[in-house]
Amino acid sequence: MINTDSTKATQTVLNLPSIALGLKALFTGYLLVIGIGLMVAGGQILLTHGMADGKFGLSVDDIVYSYYGDRKSSKLENKLNGSMQDKAERVVRQDIIKWVREGASETQWDNKIAAHFANNCTQCHGVIPGLPDFNQYQGVLPVAQVDNGASIDSLTRVSHIHLFGIAFIFFFVGLIFSLAVGIANWLKVVAISTPFAFLIIDVLSWWLTKINPHFAWLTIIGGVGYTIASAYMWCVSMQQMWWRSNSNPNRHQPAW
Repeated sequence: MINTDSTKATQTVLNLPSIALGLKALFTGYLLVIGIGLMVAGGQILLTHGMADGKFGLSVDDIVYSYYGDRKSSKLENKLNGSMQDKAERVVRQDIIKWVREGASETQWDNKIAAHFANNCTQCHGVIPGLPDFNQYQGVLPVAQVDNGASIDSLTRVSHIHLFGIAFIFFFVGLIFSLAVGIANWLKVVAISTPFAFLIIDVLSWWLTKINPHFAWLTIIGGVGYTIASAYMWCVSMQQMWWRSNSNPNRHQPAW
């Protein structure tokens, strides 16, 4: 006589409340690092783009100045009055701005202005790859012209970095969140797909703002959209892994 009880297959349920401790540690470590990284990225945005208008805090004007530019002035002057304001004394900044407004002549550069750049700017500009080289007049001249915002080269470079890099972050956050239980399937689909949609809106808005400043609002909408969706998935995932996971009424429910 065959013992049917001994031939029954044991079903393994895969979800956040019931996964092994090792996987919880792996997922938690990843989410913690990503969470800290996103906060640091937010701070970096405030200190760079957020100072484009000379005032702390991200605004529509900051986005317009960053991508469309201030076409009544030069990029160098805008930076000296904005995010680079603390890099040189007021009198030095005034000298450079006056030089730019008077035509940025090479004679004045050799006599006086080059020393200002050597003392205040070339510690980064001339050392860090990707930044204009301010050791030479020809390196400063392009940013002393009318500010047309971000260049096509820089937009292309930053766009492909963001699309590839941040997509990987959203993929793994979404994969972990997909193991959550007790959440309607439609809500899972919306939460997982929303960051990717808003990422595309965010990057596309840079190019559109380069053409027309009225599209700057899309940059804020894109950033806020994927931040909220990612924060929701992050919080739900951490809560289901560690907060009363053993008493979760859905812990025996398959996540997929």
